[in-house]
Amino acid sequence: MTRQLAERPEDVAPVFAERFNSGDPEAVAEVYESGAVFVAEPGSPLTGQEAHAANGRFMELGVPITVHPRHVYTTGDLALLIVDWAIDGTGRDGRPVHLEGTATDIARRGQDGRWRYVVDNPFGVRREGPRP
Repeated sequence: MTRQLAERPEDVAPVFAERFNSGDPEAVAEVYESGAVFVAEPGSPLTGQEAHAANGRFMELGVPITVHPRHVYTTGDLALLIVDWAIDGTGRDGRPVHLEGTATDIARRGQDGRWRYVVDNPFGVRREGPRP
């Protein structure tokens, strides 16, 4: 059973992590607004099916993600999230996997009162990010 969508902006990243770790791409997609941007690598913003497919490639590594929200700045229905994260372990192919970054994300409270990603930029403070 997956966690409900976030009721507070500081819960967006933990909800995402739980859903990511469930291995269910549809559950992960629910954490994003329609039309949200996912930046799988710097300079390459993706939306729609391309964004979901890129997120799915990270999930296919078969290694759980851990998240540690560092800062949450909220104004009205918008929030800036600075989140340290890591995907660290042994992949399905038996090889070590280590990806980490500090995300700069934007979340918005929807009409249902739940918070979702508008922009998910996992490598937000790095010049380059690895691509799975």
